Amino acid sequence: MSKKRQITIVDIAEAAGVSIATVSNVLNRRNVPMTPETIRKVEQTAEQLGYRRNVMAASLSRKKSYELGMLVPVFGGYHGQFAEEMQRMAHGYGYHLSVFSAAGFDPEIEKRHLDVLLQRRVDGLICHGLAMSQEATRHLVGEGTPLVLFNAWGWPNDIAVGAVNLDFVDGCDEAVRHLYEQGCRTIVYLAKTSLYATDLQRRAGFRNGLSKLPEPVPYDMIDSDEVETIDQALEQVERLWNREAPVGILGFDDVISLAFMSAVQRRGYRVPEDFRIAGINNDPVTTVCHPMLTSLDIPYALQAEMTMMLMLEALGDTRALKQSPADEARKLKRIGHEIQIPLRLIARRSSIAEALE
Repeated sequence: MSKKRQITIVDIAEAAGVSIATVSNVLNRRNVPMTPETIRKVEQTAEQLGYRRNVMAASLSRKKSYELGMLVPVFGGYHGQFAEEMQRMAHGYGYHLSVFSAAGFDPEIEKRHLDVLLQRRVDGLICHGLAMSQEATRHLVGEGTPLVLFNAWGWPNDIAVGAVNLDFVDGCDEAVRHLYEQGCRTIVYLAKTSLYATDLQRRAGFRNGLSKLPEPVPYDMIDSDEVETIDQALEQVERLWNREAPVGILGFDDVISLAFMSAVQRRGYRVPEDFRIAGINNDPVTTVCHPMLTSLDIPYALQAEMTMMLMLEALGDTRALKQSPADEARKLKRIGHEIQIPLRLIARRSSIAEALE
């Protein structure tokens, strides 16, 4: 049985009725004048014929693969949603994005992923601040691969071309003030110290919010990693609470806030009459629980757009950069090489005093 012949750009040129050079320019995304109709015809013909590019050979010949790599700590929750958004964003700019998980911060898996990405000759790498060590990133930069970080606070400027970070400080500040405005006179943050840098940003915002209140209020920061059950965290809150006004709770994320709300309701307390609760991430479950959960909403698309913009700048891809929203980028707050992405508080019944009227 004979082996099926591999389709070449010569076959595509003949079928599409264009020159071989035109096919090469389209498939290799060269920045030369071509009509949208010509580009569409070549791409459709290549797809119909079942053409498969030799990515490795193409990247060697033009020193560009249009392949990007991404490392996240885990695939769940925020990280999984952001990875999906980044894949859509990269595709829109003509790049393919391969996403790898650090599998709970396993250094061996981290090293293997890096080796694979370098072997693939990816043009650039996008990495969460908790998904890779600074030592590993320095090795990567030494190989000449541009690195863009996201949610990586306080990293040295010489490691990455930039970082696109969610502004948890301002977001948690706003959440604390919201809880106070809704009548809470005891406020507690349910922390998660195992996610060190991310937790520190939330703690800083929690403290900032407390400092801006018109009066001092009893408060605490309870580490959810240090209690065996969420009921133990509730018991700590009960010891702080004077019963004269509702307690305000800000959880590290929606999962912790929802677990705490369930514990509160099992104990016979009411939400929002006794406890007014807010979370972070605005996961879909926040609108199907009872009561619906107040949460800080994450603008995934904006963070992905700014991350891609930094990568395109590092790669010098002027063609793709013409599509990026430069005006939107100028509006965002910058601290050094970090772009700050603002969060939006979505107030729902779990924290709103007016819902009782």
